[in-house]
Amino acid sequence: MQLSRMHSKGKGASGSSKPHSQTPPEWSNSDKKEVEELILQLSEEGNSNASIGTILRDKHGVPNVRLVTGERISQTLERLGKSGKLPEDLMSLMRRALRLIDHLSQNSKDVHNRRQLELCESKIRRLSRYYRENKQIDSNWTYKRDQLRLMVE
Repeated sequence: MQLSRMHSKGKGASGSSKPHSQTPPEWSNSDKKEVEELILQLSEEGNSNASIGTILRDKHGVPNVRLVTGERISQTLERLGKSGKLPEDLMSLMRRALRLIDHLSQNSKDVHNRRQLELCESKIRRLSRYYRENKQIDSNWTYKRDQLRLMVE
């Protein structure tokens, strides 16, 4: 299967993949209650789902949260009532767009980053359409550049 990039000519098919395993390794921390408490604690400290997974892997010996808890970190946070209003990937794209807008306000002739902002906003619109169709965000939610700072902060 050939994979491809969204806004470039590259195929982007290289990269590592996780080993296929149904159970956590013997050496790992496999106490479900303890892992859920760590997820909750790290979330309250302001870490994103991806950084929570990295911290659990590097500092707490949990190579794969899904094997221990049976669900993703975002699903665990949602079940515990601690998830955000918007999905993490949409928020990170909106933060990127905000950084690009701030950069372009100081560097108005930077046409390359103006194009990158257009591509980023295109990804935001496409992802928000997907989330609206799957009812993960409000059906009337729309991306507005002038209200972006309020949505992100």
